[in-house]
Amino acid sequence: MLPEWIVAVALAGALVVVLFQGIPLYLAAQMPRLEPAGVPELARTPRVTVIIAARDEELDIGSCLDDLLAQTYPEFEIIVVDGASSDRTVEVARQRGSRVRVIEEPPLPSGWVGKNWGCAVGARAATGEFLLFTDADVRYHPEAIRATVAWALREKADLATLAPRVVMIGFWEKLILPFYTQVVLTYFRAPRVNHDGSRTAMANGQYLLVSRSAYDAVGGHEKIRGAILEDVRLAQEFRARRLRLRVAWAPELLSTRMYRDRHEMFEGLLKNVHGTRFSAARQLAFLAGLIGLFWLPLVILPLGIASSTPLLIGVGAVLYLVLFAKHVAFAAAIRGSAVYGLLFPLAVGFYVVLVGASLVRGVAHRPLLWKGRAYPRDG
Repeated sequence: MLPEWIVAVALAGALVVVLFQGIPLYLAAQMPRLEPAGVPELARTPRVTVIIAARDEELDIGSCLDDLLAQTYPEFEIIVVDGASSDRTVEVARQRGSRVRVIEEPPLPSGWVGKNWGCAVGARAATGEFLLFTDADVRYHPEAIRATVAWALREKADLATLAPRVVMIGFWEKLILPFYTQVVLTYFRAPRVNHDGSRTAMANGQYLLVSRSAYDAVGGHEKIRGAILEDVRLAQEFRARRLRLRVAWAPELLSTRMYRDRHEMFEGLLKNVHGTRFSAARQLAFLAGLIGLFWLPLVILPLGIASSTPLLIGVGAVLYLVLFAKHVAFAAAIRGSAVYGLLFPLAVGFYVVLVGASLVRGVAHRPLLWKGRAYPRDG
């Protein structure tokens, strides 16, 4: 039998773990959902400029533009800003005809992140009352822009952003991305963004609609030119000026395949975990949270069996049930493969390696690499 204090600590930790598991499920249930059906007739149709900052997007840009050109919204223009692509991105975009305006961006200025520069160049050329920043790997229902504008006007939103359905094909996508979604929901407390009195701010750069007047008022992408997580930073600037933010889940309107292989996923998520503002303390706290909330609870059952402690055996069994059931349920809820929820300890291991790599690179002052460009870290 184990000492009573060890049993007490294990029980207290188990309670924290069980309560924590409900947070992402609760937040997911609170997320508003935008559907293509029932889009109201618009009293007015303000002009929208769709801006795609693209770099080496030959595989995606064609399908993206085809979907945009099929939109039912009557008043919009499309601008593709090419960031010195080394593939056929420009050629494929220009094949879509005169409705797609292609701009080859000037050389990247010092201190700018590539996507921010592309978005800023596109915004300068835009004529719309609303700017829709989106990515080449997003696919759109024909009602996507109409539904988004109607929602933004109804909510009087200065910034309206949608989360698409994440298409997961390969093993690593099915394993990692449901856990990644939980991390984002929990870290940003996403539904709280819709409360005007909240200090929470986030946005999804894959699909981000802003009013032109509000965008200019906060300084646009020039204000956040060095930010890797430009969507979050832009939302924070809007919130700081007490502008209205709205976020919703729209799996029927939008979909995206974020990463095509494990290497691309690792580098992409590393960028999101780290950004350019490095904090060793934050990364260590993240590591501790991953291990303490997802790995250590799995030790209680074998510990109880090894020490012949019935209470720990019972608690450990409950933790196994809660943890595995929660991850299976969450994977199913976001239309992933539910069975991959049973492999969640491996997904946690991927994140442990990811955060560990971020910590090592940050301590060594190594630059952040993305899309063939290197960005120095600060902090």
